[in-house]
Amino acid sequence: MIIKSLELKNFRNYNDLNISFDAGTNILYGDNAQGKTNVLESLYLSATTKSHKGSKDREMIRFGEEEAHIRTVILKNGTEHQIDLHLKKAGSKGIAVDRVPIRRAGDLFGLINIVFFSPEDLNIIKDGPSKRRRFLDMELCQLDRIYLDDLTKYNKILRQRNQLLKDLYFRPDLSETLPVWDEQLVHYAAKIIDRRMRFVRELNEIVAGIHAKISGEKENMLLCYEPSCETGDLMRAVTEALQKDKKSGMTSVGPHRDDISFLVNGTDIRKYGSQGQQRTSALSLKLAEIELVRDIIHDKPVLLLDDVLSELDSSRQKFLLDSMDSIQTMITCTGLDEFVKNRFHINRVFYVKDGHVSETKSFEE
Repeated sequence: MIIKSLELKNFRNYNDLNISFDAGTNILYGDNAQGKTNVLESLYLSATTKSHKGSKDREMIRFGEEEAHIRTVILKNGTEHQIDLHLKKAGSKGIAVDRVPIRRAGDLFGLINIVFFSPEDLNIIKDGPSKRRRFLDMELCQLDRIYLDDLTKYNKILRQRNQLLKDLYFRPDLSETLPVWDEQLVHYAAKIIDRRMRFVRELNEIVAGIHAKISGEKENMLLCYEPSCETGDLMRAVTEALQKDKKSGMTSVGPHRDDISFLVNGTDIRKYGSQGQQRTSALSLKLAEIELVRDIIHDKPVLLLDDVLSELDSSRQKFLLDSMDSIQTMITCTGLDEFVKNRFHINRVFYVKDGHVSETKSFEE
């Protein structure tokens, strides 16, 4: 699986861009705030219909314009596919695969499998639980359409139940409809928790070995999924939390409240780990994610590295670069010193300045 080319029209700070990628390592370098990350964002959007930043469609449209277009051409199992996204300031986005419009954004998931690694990901362990849940959901949605469907339905039911909890203050008689929502909520919650727990188990089979190598065999790493309630007790827990939920107007039990703990040599490094331990563990997690995706889809995902190297020390830089062998990679950075120093092979280099991208044949601007 490789991304062959990308066209942007009125996306972020790009008026018109047409770029072709190599199947190996592609570097986009230049000063900050020139548009490097915007290229990676558009690729991630083409795979998931969502911005890795959580941006709304209208925020990604070039200032002064009403719409933006993204066209991505990929090669998968020897066949070319074209993905078109049409972002609008007013209205939902349009999506087409091979020039055929698709009705549901979820139908696009899995056509491209992308692993995105940004400096924010290095903070996934010390940040709040929502970041760790998002990590699980975004990867599982690319890999498992059943999970995507279950999560979509769960989130819809959760919103409706929360609205009902708020409405009960003015309409107590509506409480008769709560059991219907509770039953559906518990049904999909159990499926989501079970799939997440299996995914974490699969990650553990890979991440321990990777982390041991990065830490020089000094540390053992284990991920633990922490549900707010065991699946067999979900209905009881939802029922017991009802009075609290009515007061807050929010559902307090379910996978939207779950978390992952990271144990290094038995210590929960969310609370007691050093920044170095947390960053090393985050790197191990991302590298394990690449391997797991490759095992599940029997193909190589595309790796997007957004200015991550500058956040890592030299030994971790080298480990990450060595791990990218044989995977199509797009890397953004402000300079090329790390690659020269590590004598790392680069297939294609692009210089980015003020929303313009030019290919360069050397390490000189």
